[in-house]
Formats: sequence, structure tokens, C-alpha cells
Amino acid sequence: MELETLRWALHGTAAYRHVVEEEPLQKVLMLLDKLAAGDGAGAAEDYARLFYTLRTEEKTSLGEWLDGQLRDRESPYAALVERGGEDPALEEAARRDIETFAALAELDCGRLLEAVGAAVQPELEGMLARLPRWESTCPFTFEELTEFYRTHGAGLFARHRAFLWEDGGFYPVEKPDCPERDEMFGYELQRDQVEANTRALLEGNPVNNVLLYGDSGTGKSATVKSLLSLPGFEDLRLIEVQKDGLADMPRLIRTLGGRKLKFILFIDDLAFDQDDKTYSAMKTILEGGLERRPANVAIYATSNRRRLVRQTFSDRAGDEVDAGETIQEKTSLSDRFGLRIPYLALNKAEFLELVENLADQAGVATDRETLRADALKWEMRHPGRTPRTAKQFIASLSL
Repeated sequence: MELETLRWALHGTAAYRHVVEEEPLQKVLMLLDKLAAGDGAGAAEDYARLFYTLRTEEKTSLGEWLDGQLRDRESPYAALVERGGEDPALEEAARRDIETFAALAELDCGRLLEAVGAAVQPELEGMLARLPRWESTCPFTFEELTEFYRTHGAGLFARHRAFLWEDGGFYPVEKPDCPERDEMFGYELQRDQVEANTRALLEGNPVNNVLLYGDSGTGKSATVKSLLSLPGFEDLRLIEVQKDGLADMPRLIRTLGGRKLKFILFIDDLAFDQDDKTYSAMKTILEGGLERRPANVAIYATSNRRRLVRQTFSDRAGDEVDAGETIQEKTSLSDRFGLRIPYLALNKAEFLELVENLADQAGVATDRETLRADALKWEMRHPGRTPRTAKQFIASLSL
């Protein structure tokens, strides 16, 4: 493609306008515009700035930078393909834009420098030969990108699987703490229920919101996070929402509806004080609002409390006429989770069996009678017969 034709094609980008507005392509356009105006010195300066920008973003070529933008950023065409929609005009615009980007990615730096040299004084041509060059390669095609959107979705959700929802935005978790199934101990029945509900979500079937409640250290949060490590769950995305972000959850849910991917909104350690008004927002989100929850979104929460809303004796001894109804209203939140799964402390035999299994994995050579006796002594000084307590005991043996 001729440089002047490429310049006009880039100025006319429509479906991927956001890519052209990024700094690297703005520098490309400035470079081409100055070449068209015969400003060779200005074009040479923009060329050097473009090289610097690419290296600042740790890219060795325009093609590499463009590939990341086309895959990792939301765009109208990517959203259309992910949802399985049809829009011939948008598809044609996207095809034209991607072909233009491909021509730019494959543009040899020598051609650019030759055009710059033709617009500068002859004595400066030697300086141009010393300017650095980037690679001229194109790692994408329209067909390949379309299939990528269809399979993986678009934007951050295509590249990452775990996110934090904070201040109204998504923050990818580069290395999420997702234990493998063989790292989980006990509570097989509970985990099977969570996995079955999640598998139904991935299959597009109606599912329940899930509340995992019970003693601290039993593995409630680990059960939810481990879902990302299960085979066949590759289309699952986990988004952790803090309690102070509950009021913004309807907007979050709205942005996720209609996508190919499936989403679990994860609320860890959920509990409300008696005067906490955010529990009303949570009740509406779970059940009761006019807006229906999308079929590809489910809410999973963990709590150390069965009823989620703390009560005091004054709640029951107050002078409110309908105190009973108020108490019932405050304690009904957990009932709006269709699947409520208890994680209770292990009994003595289960706890000791877990200790022995962990000891075998860690290569602990202590005889079993001594190990069991020491484990019970440890448990008396620590809160509860739970997997967390057992792991802490085994770790203490190496001190």
C-alpha cells in the first residue's frame, strides 16, 4: 500500500477508532502527515519518537503492539462477534480497518526512511541511515481475530480470568491464588455441590446463587477460587467484589450480560451489622429487583455467619411494635441464596486423619501416636479443628 493511501486509510479508521487514538498510532499519523506536507525534518523526529514509544511499551514492532490492542481492548466488532450478532456494515468496517493495520505492520522501515530522505537536505541522509528500525511483521488477520473473539471474547476478559472490581472498574489479577483440587482437604460433598452448580452455569443452565457459611479456616474461599483450576472451566471468570462495592453491583452485572463467558461475582466474608443499610441493596441484587440477573452471571459468597446480619439482645428487647418482623427481615438475606452450603469444623477423627495425610505429604517422620497427641495439643491452643489449623500444625513441626 502506498504511503499516501495508507495515511488516508488510517485517518478513516471507523470500527477500531480507539486504536488510532492511542499514542503510537498518533505518532504514525503525524509522521505520515508531515511526509505529505514535505516536512522531512519533522517526519524524522516523529519516526524517532515512534521507535521510543514502542520500546517504552516493550514492543519490538508495530505489529506486536497492534495485535495486543486488537485482542485486549473492547471494540464494537469484538462485542458483536462474542454475542453472535450480525451487522454487515460493522463487519465490513472492521475488515477494512484490520487490513489497514496489517499493511502498516508489514510496512518496511526502509520505505519510511526513504520517503523521509526524499524530503530532507542531501547532507542529512547519512543521519537517517543511522536511525533504529523496528520489525516489520503482522501476527494477525481478520479471520484469525474474528475466531479469537468468538472463542475467547474480547478485552481484558480474553486475557485474564480473575479480577477485582474496585471504584467502578476491573483490575486483572495476574497470578490468582487458585488451589488445585488435590490441594484441598476434606469437605468433598460441599465442593461437589459448588462444582456442579458452576458446571451448570457453564453449560448455560439455570443456577442458584451460592452461600458458603461456617467456621473460619474450613476452606470456603479456597473452594470458590479453586474453580478456576478445574479442567473444562476455561470459560469461567471470577470477579471479587468488596462489600463497599455492593451498591454498584447492578451496573457491574449489566456490563456482563450477553457475553459468551460465564462470571462468578465473589463476595468473601460477607456479614452486616444491624444498622448496615447495604444489606438491602444485597437483597435486591439477589432477588427482588425489577431487572433480571443475566443467565451467565452467578453470585457466590462466603460468611462465618449463617444469617449474615448480626443481631443483639437489644434487637429483641426493643420497643418496636413489629420487632419480630424486623428481625425476620434482617435474617432473611441468606434465604435468598438458592444454595446454602455449611462448612463446619471437623470432628476429632476427621481432624486427625487430615493431620496424618498432611504429614505424609510433607514427609514428616514423627511416629503416628506422637503426631496425633501433639496435634490435639496444638488444636486446643488454636481456634477449631479445621484444615487451616491442621496446616499450621504441620508447618510448626519444621520450626
